[in-house]
Amino acid sequence: MTRIPEAETAYDRRRRNQWLAGEARAEGVGRRDMLRLLAAAGLGTAVPMSLPAATANAAGPTVSSGEGIVKPLPPERFIVHGTNAETRFEALAGTGYLTPVSHFFVRNHTTTPRLDAATWRLKVWGDGLTGGERQFGLAELKSLPSVTRTAFVECAGNARNFFKTQQNQPASGTPWTTGAIGTARWRGVRLADVLRKAGLSRKAVDVMPRGLDDEYVTPDGTNYGRVRRPMPLSKALDDVILAYEMNGAPLPPDHGHPVRLLAPSWVGISSIKWLGDIEVSTTPLYSPWNTDFYRLYGDAYPPGGSAPLTRQTLKSAFELPWNATLSAHTRHRLTGRAWSGHGGITRVEVSTDGGTSWRQAHLHDPAHRGAWTRWSTPWTPTKPGPAELLSRATDATSRTQPRTTVPNTQGYLFDAVVRHAVTVVA
Repeated sequence: MTRIPEAETAYDRRRRNQWLAGEARAEGVGRRDMLRLLAAAGLGTAVPMSLPAATANAAGPTVSSGEGIVKPLPPERFIVHGTNAETRFEALAGTGYLTPVSHFFVRNHTTTPRLDAATWRLKVWGDGLTGGERQFGLAELKSLPSVTRTAFVECAGNARNFFKTQQNQPASGTPWTTGAIGTARWRGVRLADVLRKAGLSRKAVDVMPRGLDDEYVTPDGTNYGRVRRPMPLSKALDDVILAYEMNGAPLPPDHGHPVRLLAPSWVGISSIKWLGDIEVSTTPLYSPWNTDFYRLYGDAYPPGGSAPLTRQTLKSAFELPWNATLSAHTRHRLTGRAWSGHGGITRVEVSTDGGTSWRQAHLHDPAHRGAWTRWSTPWTPTKPGPAELLSRATDATSRTQPRTTVPNTQGYLFDAVVRHAVTVVA
């Protein structure tokens, strides 16, 4: 079951209070959205507010299936969802620990921009700096001490389709199964080093990275501007990096060339691609990506939604096609991967009888928060017919995948055990 850590809830409550005191700013957030957030805080609509005007509507790019993505999307590796491409999880079998770029999923709000690394500049700006705006080129970033992080990037809506197929509770958004995730070795520079070099003020509280992809315009004409999402300074100074390499090579276009943000363990929207600027603020910041989007809404949550999503949840999946055909009386090696944003994977259990009994799988990688663990178990089916395979992961915080996930309207953070259908033939 998805839980929002108390520290994150308290942080969000403090942000709302600062808004009321005139100490916060909401860029591109409509009055309706802020009133909803205030109502969730129990503050109602009697509080006078002055909100910035919404960004003017504009015609967005027309994108047909698969267009806007640069790399090839062969059907044996990907399921295309409009501007997005989901990795077929069975395609990961035999690829090793790191996800090859050729197999890595793509989550685009619009289209992949083609940027020139030689002329690219990162602008760091805002009243949270002591010396004014600062710009960095790629060469200057590379002159700073480099760090390497092995981490997954996962869309917050990964496994969203199972709300519908397993729980009969459809949710809006891209109908991902389990393939909106990939693990890579990222190399870059610590965001903390860049912020300090830019003149970080002791009064700074939030940073907001923004991408250089096109403005995001919904089918009804609402223009949300370029993708941007604030994060607290505490996260920015912790393990976040500005990555310029992926698996030992320069970032490819679809994955953020020339520089992207990487926020390990957090939902994928936090790892902004095609980084163009970072605002550093002495006041809390809001954008549509932490008001309208990437909160949990629904009957189980406050009217204004949960706190903005931060850490990813717990999942596991088989490296096996959906509705695969397996021979009876044959020993099969079932393989898969498990991961969690809260702690390394300590145990994976597998059921081959629809959840009646469970046995522990063999783990092939050490527990590591923010990256996955491969696992395997043998199975010799004896009876022809339909069967359900289940995998259930537990992480270092003792979280175990539940039977069902509390529903939310946008289908985020599905963490329930997935029921993987197969057919056994004689």
